[in-house]
Amino acid sequence: MPSHHSRAVLGRRSLLSAGAGAAFALALAGGRAAALPGGGPFGRFGSPAARLTERTLYVHPGGLGDHTTVQAAVNAADGPGWTLVLAPGTYRETVAVSPARTAMTWIGASEIPRDVVVVYDNAAGTARPDGGTYGTTGSATTTVQADGFTAQWITFANDFLRTDLPGNPGTQAVAIKVQGDRSAFFHCRFLGHQDTLYTDSMALATVARQYFAHCYVEGDVDFVFGRARAVFEHCHFRTLLRADLAGAPYGFVFAPSTTRVNPYGLLAVRCRVTSEAPDGFYKLARPWVPGSDPTAWPSLVVRGSVLGPGIDSTAPYANMRDAHPWQAQRFAEYRNTGPGAQTEIPQNRPQLTSLEAESATRECYLADWRPVPACS
Repeated sequence: MPSHHSRAVLGRRSLLSAGAGAAFALALAGGRAAALPGGGPFGRFGSPAARLTERTLYVHPGGLGDHTTVQAAVNAADGPGWTLVLAPGTYRETVAVSPARTAMTWIGASEIPRDVVVVYDNAAGTARPDGGTYGTTGSATTTVQADGFTAQWITFANDFLRTDLPGNPGTQAVAIKVQGDRSAFFHCRFLGHQDTLYTDSMALATVARQYFAHCYVEGDVDFVFGRARAVFEHCHFRTLLRADLAGAPYGFVFAPSTTRVNPYGLLAVRCRVTSEAPDGFYKLARPWVPGSDPTAWPSLVVRGSVLGPGIDSTAPYANMRDAHPWQAQRFAEYRNTGPGAQTEIPQNRPQLTSLEAESATRECYLADWRPVPACS
């Protein structure tokens, strides 16, 4: 008999399709488009017959929009300032937003993020049709390289399971890789296992500011990682159960790889961390010093957040490589609460002073950029 966990993990893939698929089925019931609040399959965001603006495109998997796939709509949105309105559905595809498509906005028409799912199942170890494997970067379901990207009410997912490639160590499977500056996500979900959310930049010397508000992120190993200057406010991070491991640690929430010249890395403010796993089976973070940047000086601040019992309060940090100990990195906390935030061994929980905390804010990290939602 399969374990409860096996059913739960395999069910996660089916649930991705079921949640959005049910909405899609309703939209096609009786050959008619189900009306979302505001009317029609695109709700209050217009339609191909009544566009919000000349630069608005509509995506519907059943053919009721301008395009049936997200990538087709992105390709058609040539130049800056386009808006894509996505009808409820599961969009099983990989999507790339090139640097030229600046100031692009994606809106989930139902205003419920689980209704609109962009998902694929490539992993680092997945074989490419043209030979070789995808690697971590190539595994991303969605890649955003353009500056000024905004998404609201969208689920970005990678539903690769370790059982898909038994014995293969290339289990990194990115839901979204964000490289553009001024990238903002409001009320979005990011679902995966290892390396779910890749906060990156276009080059080592380039600072990419990214903002995530009221978002949900789940995974197990390093599932929020990268060198971007990224701020998370009011976000929910959830660590997953693992049947392939007999004991702790199961994984790590954060794995920053901040460049040495960047004064700011990852910042989580007023967030919460919950877990499916037993108490203490997850670390809060470990530093990533990639081979492409051996001088990286990872930076992470978690402040004003609630850390559930899944976080190991005794030793919340660990090394990825002993050559780069976590104690030598820029890791700190400030006024966190919850069982996972208890300071049992003070030297294992570096804390900001009140003065230092004055610069650990959204305003300092994002400088002159003030992200705003696409819709209210």
